[in-house]
Amino acid sequence: MPMPYQRALSTLGCHEHSLPEAFDLAQRHGLDAIEVRALGGTLDIPDYLRQMYGTPAEFAKRASNSAVRVVSFDTSLCLAGNTGSDRTKFLEFVPWAEALGVRWLRVFDGKSGLDAQWLDQAIATVQWWKQLREQRGWRVDCMVETHDTLLDAMSVTQFLAAAPGTAILWDTHHTWKLRGEDPLATWRAIHPHVVHLHVKDSINQPQGKLPYTCVLPGEGSFPMTQLRHALGDEFHGPLSLEWERLWHPYLPTLDAALVAATAKDWW
Repeated sequence: MPMPYQRALSTLGCHEHSLPEAFDLAQRHGLDAIEVRALGGTLDIPDYLRQMYGTPAEFAKRASNSAVRVVSFDTSLCLAGNTGSDRTKFLEFVPWAEALGVRWLRVFDGKSGLDAQWLDQAIATVQWWKQLREQRGWRVDCMVETHDTLLDAMSVTQFLAAAPGTAILWDTHHTWKLRGEDPLATWRAIHPHVVHLHVKDSINQPQGKLPYTCVLPGEGSFPMTQLRHALGDEFHGPLSLEWERLWHPYLPTLDAALVAATAKDWW
């Protein structure tokens, strides 16, 4: 099947790796890109980059030598309920993204339901970012992950009506497993706004606080074949394996997951 999209990995699955090691892992598996969530055992990526490279210019010089691109920095900022300190930590990512030409900064939707209070706070955060980005002339922009509040097409559509032009990172597994929505229906409803996708596989067996257990790609029930057909030639952005080994140590290595995904022609 043709793959107009770019295959990527999240460093959440190889959190102990250095950046060069993450690049090497992606390249060995023929991937196009990585999204950076954790490196060197830490989620504080700006601090990690300062320690390893000193300045954004030096980081860009060394990272640009890789054939694999960094497509996003995955921050911890939530649209609703954030503080001034949260926004300051978020802005620490910007110089590093700008230096390397990273296109996106991931932000979370938030952990509450989509009510008037959440919507007001989310819109305020979006407006704060847009105004600051325009004032500073930054190229990097935000994408909002459908993680906790925006769990179905209706909620995403409602949010976008209030914050038009906002880019969406669609966590395909969350809308499917946690809301029970057919990914094909979700895609049809939100695809003009989607710039990045997360994928993973699971079975209906509770694990810890989750109502499912993650498994190697192709060994679960996620409708990946149908999703790929739905994407067709419409989506050209990153489709990223979010192998959450940092949160779920029972998982095999990311290398093993990538081997399985290739062997089963999963993605």
